[in-house]
Amino acid sequence: MFPYFIMLIFCGIPLFFMELSFGQFASQGCLGVWRISPMFKGVGYGMMVVSTYIGIYYNVVICIAFYYFFSSMTHVLPWAYCNNPWNTRDCAGVLDASNLTNGSRPAALPSNLSHPLNHSLQRTSPSEEYWRLYVLKLSDDIGNFGEVRLPLLGCLGVSWVVVFLCLIRGVKSSGKARTLERERDEGLVLLTRPSSLQVWGDAASQIFYSLGCAWGGLITMASYNKFHNNCYRDSVIISITNCATSVYAGFVIFSILGFMANHLGVDVSHVADHGPGLAFVAYPEALTLLPISPLWSLLFFFMLILLGLGTQFCLLETLVTAIVDEVGNEWILQRKTYVTLGVAVAGFLLGIPLTSQAGIYWLLLMDNYAASFSLVVISCIMCVAIMYIYGHRNYFQDIQMMLGFPPPLFFQICWRFVSPAIIFLQAKVHRRLPQNALHFRSLLEWNVLLHQLPQRWGVPEHGPPAPPSPTQTYGAADQSAGRTADPPATPTKLRPSTSHSSSAAGPLGWDYPIQRRQSWALSSTRLLADWEASDPEAGQWEPG
Repeated sequence: MFPYFIMLIFCGIPLFFMELSFGQFASQGCLGVWRISPMFKGVGYGMMVVSTYIGIYYNVVICIAFYYFFSSMTHVLPWAYCNNPWNTRDCAGVLDASNLTNGSRPAALPSNLSHPLNHSLQRTSPSEEYWRLYVLKLSDDIGNFGEVRLPLLGCLGVSWVVVFLCLIRGVKSSGKARTLERERDEGLVLLTRPSSLQVWGDAASQIFYSLGCAWGGLITMASYNKFHNNCYRDSVIISITNCATSVYAGFVIFSILGFMANHLGVDVSHVADHGPGLAFVAYPEALTLLPISPLWSLLFFFMLILLGLGTQFCLLETLVTAIVDEVGNEWILQRKTYVTLGVAVAGFLLGIPLTSQAGIYWLLLMDNYAASFSLVVISCIMCVAIMYIYGHRNYFQDIQMMLGFPPPLFFQICWRFVSPAIIFLQAKVHRRLPQNALHFRSLLEWNVLLHQLPQRWGVPEHGPPAPPSPTQTYGAADQSAGRTADPPATPTKLRPSTSHSSSAAGPLGWDYPIQRRQSWALSSTRLLADWEASDPEAGQWEPG
């Protein structure tokens, strides 16, 4: 927990205050605020991309919560026992104390026999089998999409309709921004890990994800504040309350996981996979132990839906506001509702593949790359651009004009030196994919392939091709063109604005044999080994 609190104090709270003051002073979205230095407008586009990725898969998580909410409207929760058609012989629920499998056994076993027996049988909980085998009908590979789960597709449509109806008249119809609700359960796995470089990187990612830094949502929502609103007070209260809630939730989660691990006779790391699996495996299992469990299940998933919708409102409004501000004419201002509808329809269509049998693989892949380390990089660039390009003196004067007092000395030091330095050091942290039973087996292979997809697109399907050279694979990316009207080369002084009111297989086909994908992964591994031998600093890098 020590890395978590260090990141909170020296990165989370200062950057949270910076984004709130930035958006409130400019009264613009994540694109319009970069009039202070148009050359860094790409940071705003990066925020839009992150919000787009998260918005696509986050609503899929909400739709699963809707599915569990509707499934809880019964006398007996469907994941309470192991007597359902989808259960396997390894299923052993807490309420099935007299059943080790679907057969029978004595009510109790000697302690010297129960532990080896649990490990040999690899027992699974009924909530996990309900999640994997019934809700998801999980496929055996990320490339095997299978069928679209129609119940999940219907719930996805319901969730997007709710989001659109709440934002049809703008931010006021959705209430205040729920910045407290950006929290993912697995982030506080730091409670059980030793202090290492990987933990520091995970702590940074969790802080940025939990507080919503670098999403663009803080800037967007703050732009609707009154100009003289005390955003300094708001940022401190919200940050501390949010992270205290995260710590409390972490202890609750691990108490449940510890109980399940003890019952199943397995290690805590094997009870549930990271990501949505915690919310839809660990908590439902605990709910079955409560009296009147269907009622508590309804309340829990209703709460989960409200929390998710609060975040989704912010994500969708970030995209809509950025588009409207970028066009900036009266025509689109009068038709903002149609822009909101278009973004919602596009999000629904892009989320359909995530409701397939392989959808959870892609959801976790997007979550690992869209909403983790990219947030750290965006925040670092934003902090440097404001403090050293726009100028720290100009920014401090702007805050004093807005709040009536300059930012405290602690925030000035953090913005100028401490926060950028800590974030930059995190860029050196070794990044790895989480190795869990749900998706590691084939996801790492696909991770390597997706990195080399542009280079391998024209290769026929007759055996593994020769690996490309490091120069071809890791060449510099092209930069997109800037705005149509060339802005001044020097930073301009920012002043408040009131303008705001299973498909066919291609050359690499998705049905490409697993053995051939494995051979490609091996050739990619050899390529990386050769590249590391030629570059002494390559040992700190991995794909992704």
